[in-house]
Parts: sequence; C-alpha cells; structure tokens
Amino acid sequence: MSTVKSSSKKRKHDSISSEGVVVKLAAPPSGVGPLLVSYPALEAPPSTPFKCYANKKAKNEAKQPEKVEGANERNLLLVGETDDIEFISNEGESKKAAESGCRYLIAVHNKRNSTLNILPTAKTPYILTRTVKSLKSISASTPSQHEYRHARNVLGETFGTKKAKASIRAQERNRVDVSAMEGVMNHLQQGIDRGAAGLLTHEEAKEEADKNRLIPPFDAIAVDPEDSYPLHNIIPEVEWKALSISAFDQATGPNERKALLPFKWSNWINGHVNMTYADNESPKKRKRNLRILLYVSAMFAFRRAVENKKTVSKDELTEKLSVVPAVVLDGLISRFTETSRGSTGLISTSTTQTKLLSYMFALCLKVDNFASDTSQIAHDLNKSVTELQDRFVRRQRTS
Repeated sequence: MSTVKSSSKKRKHDSISSEGVVVKLAAPPSGVGPLLVSYPALEAPPSTPFKCYANKKAKNEAKQPEKVEGANERNLLLVGETDDIEFISNEGESKKAAESGCRYLIAVHNKRNSTLNILPTAKTPYILTRTVKSLKSISASTPSQHEYRHARNVLGETFGTKKAKASIRAQERNRVDVSAMEGVMNHLQQGIDRGAAGLLTHEEAKEEADKNRLIPPFDAIAVDPEDSYPLHNIIPEVEWKALSISAFDQATGPNERKALLPFKWSNWINGHVNMTYADNESPKKRKRNLRILLYVSAMFAFRRAVENKKTVSKDELTEKLSVVPAVVLDGLISRFTETSRGSTGLISTSTTQTKLLSYMFALCLKVDNFASDTSQIAHDLNKSVTELQDRFVRRQRTS
C-alpha cells in the first residue's frame, strides 16, 4: 500500500495579502451614495439600474447642514427593475435593520497602486422586496372565514388524530348556520315587536311598583304633609261612608264611647276619642277624626283576630268583629290577608302585617298632625318603641 505523505506546502489564497497595501480614508461623497441593498433571496443582475427617490422629509434634512452626515439617506426610496421583476425598498424593514445596529463600512481596493480607500460613513442596508410583473394583474384574494374553516377541517379529517377528528365533528354539530337565519330575521323581529307591545312603559312600571309597596299610595309632589297620603287612598270612600259615629254623639261619657269601639284596650285610641269631645274643634274636623279613630280601632281588632294564627275563616272574623261594618271588614280582608292555594282559609303573613301597620301609622299621623307619640302606640301594639319609631320614620321619609 502506498502511503500518503502530507504536503508542507501552503495553500494559495485568492485574497490579496495585506502586505504592501496602503489604507486611506476617502473623502466624503458630495452626493447620495454609494448605497447598500439586501436582496430578498432573488438577486438582480449586476447591470440592473436603480434609482433613488427622496420624500419631503429627506429633502428638508438635506437642506440642514447641522444634521448628522448621511441623515439625508435614511428616508430614501430605492427602486430598480428588470424585464421580469421590480425591486423596491421596504421602509419599515430597512428602519428595523438600522435600529438593530446593522452597519457596514464600504471600501474600494485598487489593485494597480495597492491602495484601500475606506468611506468615512457607515452604511445601513436597504431591505428590498420584489414583485413579479406578470403576477401584478392577478388579485390576491383573502379566503373567507368559512373557506378557511373548511380547509382546516379537511386537513384535520385527512391527517388529524382521532381526538382532533372528534373535535371537528363536535364543532360542526354545534355550529349555527347564520345564513339559514337570514330568511326568518324579519319574522323574528316582528314577533319581538308584538311581544314588546304588551310591556309596561317606564311610567306604568313605576306606577305598578308604587302600588305594590307596603305603604299607602302617596302623592310624590305634595307640598302639605296632609296631602302626602290622601285619606281615601287609605280608607276607600265606600268604607268611609259606612263608618257611623252617631252613637258616639249620643254617648254620655268615656265608658260608653269606649264600649262602642271594636278594640277597647288601646290607650292611644281612647285618649284621642275623649280629646275629640273635650277640645273645641269644628264639627267637621271632629267627625273626621272620630271616623279615622273608629277605623284605626277596627284595624287593631282585625290585627288581633288574625295575628299568630295559621288560617282563619271569614265567618270567624265576622263573628269576632260584629261591630265592624261588613264593607269595612271585607276591605280589611282583601288588603291585609292572603289566601293559600286550594284553600279558602285566610292567612296573615309578615308582608300583610307590615302593610296593615303602615296604613295604621299613616292614619295615626293624620290624627296627630304628623307628630304622634310613638311610645303610647308601641305599648298598645306590644312592640318596642325603637321598632315603632323606625317604621314611623320610614313613613315620614316617603311622604
């Protein structure tokens, strides 16, 4: 076998040795150039002509001598073309290259006198983009969302895993076809309009909400406290007319007047009945206050008859409240009791009890000129003064 001997000869290099080369700093160019470009994979022939176009900003910078040398090259547009391809510089990409610190020094080597002339200014390359002339007439159409989804699903059905295919089928089942709804949109809108026609307006909704409050209907724009709770919003006029006070005028003393009351154990009611006859009031005001006191007494008696009982029948109430006019009793039952489903028994709930007390307190305020002694009323109702005062404050704030 022949042995291969290593050669000690050095390989010749194509590059020129630095020995004997004189490096010189060339004078700055008087105009624009030379410029560096970076081709997009496809390189143009060396004979391709390029032209520079300056925008308004570059022209203004060129007129200012205090600007950094080469600043007027930063806003140039570089354009070149061959028979088939157009090249144009991309301003955004060129700016990114400059901001990343990409700089080159350009030098020219003269072989004849062995000199290397270096330009004093570092250059930033212009990033070029290309456009094929024959394809310019073809408009690039962006696929729609439906086309994109369809193509993705086809790829998934062809190359996807079992889990991916199951996910694609589930999405297709749950997808709503909007185009199928276009024909019924007008029909749906008409149905919505018909349904909305029966809805309450803002004013009607507010009025309905006020009716459902656990306080008597009030006048929100009343100036006089007496008008804040109209009397017949608390005691309907038909019940008001049924309240007879002629027997009170014929009574000879407090005991006889007390015996005429539906509820005889209220110190507040008994005291105000006696004060009505003791004070020198007008007959009209005295009759008005007596009727209110008689109605409040009926409310006291009604409260005791229905309180703390699961159910009570109308016949039981009629028997217990025999001195109360039938129309007044019917009104108290309709406003301050509820009926359970499938039963005729009357129930007193916490809601109806609160409503009853609210109506009662509004009448007490009218008799006392809106300055009631809550401690006396609390004693009659077997409630704490604090709880009663809180309810009175709520009534007065509403008014």
